[in-house]
Amino acid sequence: MSNRSLNLDDTLYEYLLTHSLREHPEQIALREATRSHPHGGMQISPEQGQFMALLVKLLGARRTLEIGVFTGYSALSVALALPTDGRILACDISEEYTRIGRRYWERAGVAHKIDLRLAPALETLDAELAAGAAGCYDFAFIDADKTGYAAYVERCLQLLRQGGLIAIDNVLWSGAVAQPARHDDTRALQALNERLHGDERIDLSMLPIGDGLTLARKR
Repeated sequence: MSNRSLNLDDTLYEYLLTHSLREHPEQIALREATRSHPHGGMQISPEQGQFMALLVKLLGARRTLEIGVFTGYSALSVALALPTDGRILACDISEEYTRIGRRYWERAGVAHKIDLRLAPALETLDAELAAGAAGCYDFAFIDADKTGYAAYVERCLQLLRQGGLIAIDNVLWSGAVAQPARHDDTRALQALNERLHGDERIDLSMLPIGDGLTLARKR
């Protein structure tokens, strides 16, 4: 029995994708469209998108949050997993990036599920809280500016129902979190990881999927 996560070389990773990945045609098309983008590395891996979609289905989620949309692959993955009446409140500040994904949302038939708000995420989340939405959401995905993560987590914990789940991307940061920090993003992630480890408000698991994914379930 292995006592640690298996290291994936290219051959084994390809095997994983071949024997697990089930993508909608528009997910494949959007991934390909993002591949040549100058910041294409910010897109989540397809197996992570599929994993998040499964989590959404297991939760029976109907109301979800996304903080950091980029070209829209993660929003598309979650939207496809939601029921007909499901909704994503998607927060981003870039019209340029999010515009790429909208045509794929439309072609996949899920654009009506995605409420894209182009504004600083904290403004959008605070407006939701002010409108009485505390405890009304089932799932949240955070993949935005790393120095903002701590504040996003706090807002999401207020907005989630008991038993709701937060998925936090990039928590391993290509391994940099295990080394002395040289940049603010790394320091922010290190501080967040330390804080979440001791946070009694949540159940916690940090997974070596993609660039590191933390799951935090609100108790």
